[in-house]
Parts: sequence; C-alpha cells; structure tokens
Amino acid sequence: MIALAGTGVLAVGVVLFLFHSGVHVISGLVGMSVAVAGAWWAITERALRRALGALALVAGLVILALAFAAAVSGVAGIFVRIVVAVAILAVVTGCARYAMARDLHALDRDREPRVPSRPVLICNPKSGGGKVERFGIIDAARDLGVETVILRPGDDLEQVAHDAVARGADCLGMAGGDGSQALVASVAVEHDLPFVCVSAGTRNHFALDLGLDRVNPRRTLDAFRDAVERRVDYATVNDRLFVNNVSLGVYATIVQEESYRAEKARTAAELLPELLGPTSEKFDLQFTAPDGREVDGPFVILVSNNPYAVTASLDAATRHRMDTGTLGVIAVSTSTGAEAARLMALSAVGLRRSSPFWHEFTTAEFEIRSRSGHALAGVDGEALDLPTPLRFRSHPGALRLLVPADNEAEATRRQARDVHIRALVDVAMGHAPHM
Repeated sequence: MIALAGTGVLAVGVVLFLFHSGVHVISGLVGMSVAVAGAWWAITERALRRALGALALVAGLVILALAFAAAVSGVAGIFVRIVVAVAILAVVTGCARYAMARDLHALDRDREPRVPSRPVLICNPKSGGGKVERFGIIDAARDLGVETVILRPGDDLEQVAHDAVARGADCLGMAGGDGSQALVASVAVEHDLPFVCVSAGTRNHFALDLGLDRVNPRRTLDAFRDAVERRVDYATVNDRLFVNNVSLGVYATIVQEESYRAEKARTAAELLPELLGPTSEKFDLQFTAPDGREVDGPFVILVSNNPYAVTASLDAATRHRMDTGTLGVIAVSTSTGAEAARLMALSAVGLRRSSPFWHEFTTAEFEIRSRSGHALAGVDGEALDLPTPLRFRSHPGALRLLVPADNEAEATRRQARDVHIRALVDVAMGHAPHM
C-alpha cells in the first residue's frame, strides 16, 4: 500500500510539473530531437555533414539543458525538488521490492541440492584477457575434484564437450565467454546433464542475468560443491542454441569484419555511413509482427532468450528473469535523422511503442525472412552467416543449471526489480502477484 501511495504522489507531482512548465518541457523535447538528428548525421554521414551533425548534437544538448534549468528556476529549487523526488522514489522502490519478494521464491523453483560425482570443466585460457589463469580457476577446480580440460588453439569446443560426456561426465561446466557457454550448454542439453556457468569471459552477460558473481569467477565454482539446480530457458535459431541473443542488421554486419575484434570503434565508424547513410540500401530482412504488421528493412533486430529491460535505469539491457518461456524481440526501422528524432522524442515521454519505427514484443516463436536466402547474424557474439528463414523458438525450463546455493537469494532480488503496478495491486488485495 505504501508503494502504491508513493507512486500516486509521484504521478501527481509530474502532472503539476507539466502543467506549470509545459513550454519548457516542449523546449526540452525539441532540444532532444535536434540532438538525436545531429547524432544520426554524425554517425551516418561523412566529412562536412558529419561535422554539422556533431554541431547539431551539441546545440540540442544545450537547448535541453537550458529548458531544464528554466523549468526549475534557482539552484535551491532544483536541489529541493530532486531530493524530495529521490526520497519518495527510494521509499516506493524499497516497499515495492519488499512486497514482491515474499512471493518470488515460487517463481524460480530450485531443485534439491545435488553434487555431481564426475564433473568436467572446460577452460578457455584466452577468454576475458586470461581470467582462467588470473583467478586460478584450474587449481581451484581441481581442489574440488573437478576434471579440467584446457582448450588449445584449433580445438573444436563442441567435440571437446562430447568427448567429456563419452568419458562419463555427469556435469559439464564452461569457463569462458558467452559464445562458449552456449556451445557447451547445447551439449549438456543434448545429454540431459546439468551445466555450470563459470564467469571467465569479458562481459559475461549470461552470468549477469543469472545473478552469478562476475567479479570473482572462483565463487561460481561453488556450484560443483554446494549447489542447487535451477531450470532456466534457452532459445534456438534454426536449431542452434543461444543463451543471450541473436543480433541482425548493423551490428551483425560489422562483426563480420576481420578488423572488428582489434579495432571496434574505427571499424564501426568506417562502416556506419555505408550501412545507414542516404545512399545505403535497406537491409534484406523482413518479419511479421504479432499484430500482423509487415516490417521490411529494419536496420536493427535483436531476438533475446527472455526479454531485456528497456528502461532508463541501471537495469537497462539486462534480463530480470530467465524463466518467462518467451523470446524478447526489438527492432528499429528508422532510415533518416528526422525519423530517429521522432522516435527519440516519443521515447522520452514513454511512448516509443506508438512509433511506427519501433517494434517491441515477446513471443514463444518468431521468424525472420530475407529475399536472398541468407542473413548475417551475431549469435551470442559469434559472427555467422545463416540460411533463411530464421526460425526462433524458446525452450522453457529446458536448461538444467547448477548454481551456488546463495544464488536463489540473488535471483529473487533480480526478479523483485521487475515491479509493476498490477503486481503491487495484486499483493495489496491479498492475491499472488501477476508477473
């Protein structure tokens, strides 16, 4: 009830602010639109047009800053309003999470504690800039009685995992990046074995969204000793397993370049004008949205194993849950700076879904077509050229995952971040929350 009341107070405050400062809000949106249009030119154009785009970006940000300062006059007034808003928001967030946490344990059912008798951990010594050696993963695993296999140049990772199963492994683990995690997890799924994710990659998105420790990968080794079993989803594209996402369009094209691994920024800067500039052709990608709309030529499509949070918060681009049984789909089909500015203006006021250039939905199955019969894709960061149509499917609860015993609490906290008004009303009424 406190969370609901606090939300109401914030809503009233926003309405009053808009009523008294409507002109400044509109000015701020204009500034944002100018900044986005300028950014689009800076990214997609060359030479003089790129410089003009950069100037427009700066000008738009200045307009936005001036509008904000005018809307809340006086340093003291700005400070007081910010402090009050942050205090109310903190109370709302804390109460909301407390209200939801009591019921979240039932959402991510843990199996009985289980210690594998013949676990095998495959280690990529180059992953994450040498995290396997830096954190002493191999010695720590051996101390736990885990057989370790060190990848050598030229090794076929999938075959290495199959060989481990042939030797009698009853649990497979991978110390490496997200692409390697997906490959070894696919072998574990094939043989109905539990899988252990050791966060020894560069970004470790899968470990992050599972609530595992990314700072110290040695802690994830506890899954071989003091573990519980979680059932989480995985997804497939044309029967290839992925645990994070598949990207198509601009990113998927750029990562195909040999120079991308060594010089990401320079490679992107060189290719973006060709891919998104005024003389560029539409991407050969088509799909049908759940509402029946036909989308042709989006320059970005992201299909994820469970939906990402698309919010202006620290949780942006993360997944609160890994057991929704759905794919998250996000696509952007703007082709000019003006269209990008319109989209960003709508996003600023929470109306991005009303834009014809923004496509966001969840689904259990999804298909992407192309007229050429193939499409470049980044599958968990791995650059691939796949035959089309691309058929995506979610596999609910089909990945058996061994995690340290304390992961249940962290998973609960992550799920509690995904709080909605409807769920709070359910709790206030004494019902189970609708998630």
